[in-house]
Amino acid sequence: MAKLTIVANIKANPDQVDLVRQELLRLIDITRAEPGCINYDLHQDNENPAHFMFYENWESRELWQTHMNAPHLAAYMVATEGAVESFTLNEMSVIG
Repeated sequence: MAKLTIVANIKANPDQVDLVRQELLRLIDITRAEPGCINYDLHQDNENPAHFMFYENWESRELWQTHMNAPHLAAYMVATEGAVESFTLNEMSVIG
Protein backbone atom coordinates (compact mmCIF):
# COMPACT_ATOMS: atom_id res chain seq x y z
CA MET A 1 0.00 0.00 0.00
CA ALA A 2 1.34 3.39 -1.01
CA LYS A 3 1.09 6.37 1.31
CA LEU A 4 -1.34 9.05 0.12
CA THR A 5 -0.97 12.79 0.61
CA ILE A 6 -4.06 14.98 0.47
CA VAL A 7 -4.06 18.73 -0.01
CA ALA A 8 -7.55 20.13 0.52
CA ASN A 9 -8.29 23.81 -0.03
CA ILE A 10 -11.43 25.25 1.52
CA LYS A 11 -12.49 28.82 0.84
CA ALA A 12 -15.21 30.13 3.11
CA ASN A 13 -17.67 32.79 2.12
CA PRO A 14 -16.33 36.07 3.56
CA ASP A 15 -19.17 36.36 6.08
CA GLN A 16 -18.83 32.72 7.19
CA VAL A 17 -15.10 32.48 8.04
CA ASP A 18 -15.63 31.98 11.78
CA LEU A 19 -18.24 29.24 11.28
CA VAL A 20 -16.12 27.33 8.77
CA ARG A 21 -13.02 27.68 10.97
CA GLN A 22 -14.89 26.34 14.00
CA GLU A 23 -16.27 23.38 12.06
CA LEU A 24 -12.88 22.54 10.51
CA LEU A 25 -11.23 22.60 13.93
CA ARG A 26 -13.82 20.07 15.17
CA LEU A 27 -12.55 17.56 12.60
CA ILE A 28 -8.94 17.49 13.78
CA ASP A 29 -8.87 15.34 16.94
CA ILE A 30 -11.39 12.76 15.73
CA THR A 31 -9.64 12.42 12.36
CA ARG A 32 -6.17 12.12 13.89
CA ALA A 33 -7.49 9.15 15.89
CA GLU A 34 -8.72 7.33 12.77
CA PRO A 35 -6.91 4.23 11.49
CA GLY A 36 -4.36 5.14 8.84
CA CYS A 37 -4.08 8.83 9.63
CA ILE A 38 -0.41 9.83 9.76
CA ASN A 39 -1.03 13.57 10.05
CA TYR A 40 -3.97 15.93 9.57
CA ASP A 41 -2.87 19.55 9.77
CA LEU A 42 -5.11 22.57 9.26
CA HIS A 43 -3.67 25.85 7.98
CA GLN A 44 -5.19 29.31 7.52
CA ASP A 45 -3.84 31.75 4.94
CA ASN A 46 -2.10 34.74 6.53
CA GLU A 47 -3.30 37.13 3.83
CA ASN A 48 -6.77 35.69 3.23
CA PRO A 49 -8.40 34.35 6.40
CA ALA A 50 -11.23 32.79 4.37
CA HIS A 51 -8.75 30.31 2.83
CA PHE A 52 -8.06 27.12 4.79
CA MET A 53 -5.89 24.20 3.77
CA PHE A 54 -5.61 20.69 5.17
CA TYR A 55 -2.32 18.86 4.62
CA GLU A 56 -2.92 15.18 5.29
CA ASN A 57 -0.98 11.96 5.01
CA TRP A 58 -2.65 8.56 5.07
CA GLU A 59 -1.24 5.05 5.14
CA SER A 60 -3.37 4.15 2.09
CA ARG A 61 -6.04 5.50 -0.23
CA GLU A 62 -8.48 2.94 1.15
CA LEU A 63 -8.10 4.24 4.71
CA TRP A 64 -8.49 7.83 3.47
CA GLN A 65 -11.69 6.83 1.66
CA THR A 66 -13.00 5.38 4.92
CA HIS A 67 -12.31 8.78 6.48
CA MET A 68 -14.18 10.53 3.67
CA ASN A 69 -17.28 8.47 4.51
CA ALA A 70 -17.04 9.02 8.28
CA PRO A 71 -20.02 10.49 10.17
CA HIS A 72 -18.03 13.48 11.43
CA LEU A 73 -17.27 14.53 7.84
CA ALA A 74 -20.95 14.24 6.95
CA ALA A 75 -21.79 16.40 9.99
CA TYR A 76 -19.25 19.00 8.81
CA MET A 77 -20.91 19.11 5.38
CA VAL A 78 -24.31 19.75 6.95
CA ALA A 79 -22.97 22.38 9.38
CA THR A 80 -21.19 24.34 6.62
CA GLU A 81 -23.78 24.02 3.86
CA GLY A 82 -23.91 27.35 2.03
CA ALA A 83 -20.89 28.68 3.95
CA VAL A 84 -18.12 27.37 1.65
CA GLU A 85 -17.36 29.25 -1.55
CA SER A 86 -15.09 26.58 -3.02
CA PHE A 87 -13.43 23.29 -2.19
CA THR A 88 -10.62 21.58 -4.08
CA LEU A 89 -8.89 18.37 -3.20
CA ASN A 90 -5.68 16.91 -4.62
CA GLU A 91 -4.57 13.32 -4.09
CA MET A 92 -0.78 13.31 -4.27
CA SER A 93 2.15 10.92 -4.00
CA VAL A 94 5.68 11.58 -2.79
CA ILE A 95 8.11 11.28 -5.70
CA GLY A 96 11.37 12.33 -4.13
